[in-house]
Amino acid sequence: MTALQHALDLATKGRAVFPMTEAKRPACEHGVRDATRDPAQIRAWFSRPGLLPAIATGEPSGVVVLDLDRQHGAANWWRDNRHRLPETEAYRTRSGGLHLMFTYRPGIRTLALDKIGPGVELRSTGASAIDWRAAGFQSLCDAAPAELPPSMLPPPPPPPAPASVPVFTGETAARRYAEAAMTRAIQDVASAPPGTRNAALNSATYSLLRLVEAGAVTAREIAGAMAHAGGAAGLPPREIEATLASALRARGGAA
Repeated sequence: MTALQHALDLATKGRAVFPMTEAKRPACEHGVRDATRDPAQIRAWFSRPGLLPAIATGEPSGVVVLDLDRQHGAANWWRDNRHRLPETEAYRTRSGGLHLMFTYRPGIRTLALDKIGPGVELRSTGASAIDWRAAGFQSLCDAAPAELPPSMLPPPPPPPAPASVPVFTGETAARRYAEAAMTRAIQDVASAPPGTRNAALNSATYSLLRLVEAGAVTAREIAGAMAHAGGAAGLPPREIEATLASALRARGGAA
């Protein structure tokens, strides 16, 4: 089976694919973000020789990949843990390791090398995996992807510490209302579940900016309070800045 045929076969199984070189470099403009199941785009990509199909793991393809790298000690982990894993789709990799395919479910995140065990990496949403079967490497099991046992995953990170709320000092009823609204918004954003925090920050900021028109608070004060909330939620500074700027533009405000 050619790389093109293999890529098309993966797409028919619901897996989003994109081209990679044998040096493990994306051969499309945006890498994993370009992954698709569109046959026309796949044919256009794989009309060039020397490319291999990679899948966008996690949500785009509905599968995660447990990557066992023998060069980093995964052979011992596999010997000690294989009995804990169900029968599932699997194939060998170029380095002599294994790729084991499991069904994706919300909450399964990418885990860097050694987080599960020596030489073991879990690839979920945002990551990718070359399907080395397209290069002739052995398929070890053709079973459908199984559920990944929760016991194989490390416990989730603890929730962020409760946000310390900035102290506001207001005199008028409108000002006190605005202060209470900002306090609630900070707490809501700081306690938002992972994966929703950016959207919560944008929504809360946009909602609060209506108070600027009443003269109860300034856009700068709101931006400062929401930057504090985003930090308490664990969002990176650049992401906070971009989200606040977007909300301010949408409301026509300026911090």
